[in-house]
Amino acid sequence: MEITRAAAEERVRNWARREVDDPDGTLKRSAVAITVVRRHDSYGIWIARRPATLRNHARQFALPGGRLDPGETATQAALRELREEIGIDLGADAVLGLLDDYETRSGYLMTPVVCWTDDDPPVTPSPDEVDQLFFVTFDELRRPAQFSRIPESPRTLVSLNIAGARVHAPTAAVIYQFAEVVLAGRDTRVHDLEQPVFAWR
Repeated sequence: MEITRAAAEERVRNWARREVDDPDGTLKRSAVAITVVRRHDSYGIWIARRPATLRNHARQFALPGGRLDPGETATQAALRELREEIGIDLGADAVLGLLDDYETRSGYLMTPVVCWTDDDPPVTPSPDEVDQLFFVTFDELRRPAQFSRIPESPRTLVSLNIAGARVHAPTAAVIYQFAEVVLAGRDTRVHDLEQPVFAWR
């Protein structure tokens, strides 16, 4: 049974969000949009694979998002990046709330912004930002996450089998929390989940 927007909004509203304090401003503030849309009879989210031409994180899977512009909130940045990267233009009324901040190995402080629309807005991916765009259904998101270890870190590595591939953290971490908190109603933290070494730059 699909979760309703009202139920999802209640779960996000009641979530005691973990915020990362960065008093020295050493981390690059960023936001990503976890955007629920309805395609035919299925709900799901959009996830992109980055072009091979990018200097950083080439060919990696990512949610629409990027750095905050001066004076922007995480919500404003996520909606802007959603529009710029895949052409979906949503207003603030589409935002359900925020999940936990996630600090990446490459020096970003990522804030996931959960958005929801019961429509299927057309997408126009930017070729500079998106090589492939995937619609990942809630059924896919409910698949069990994969956990493993690497010699370079004592933390547990997380990945998801979605979009026809194996998606790693940081993207996998925030999507996993969305699936746990919003879809399943479980209290799950992800800040201790590790990223593969190739994402450490």
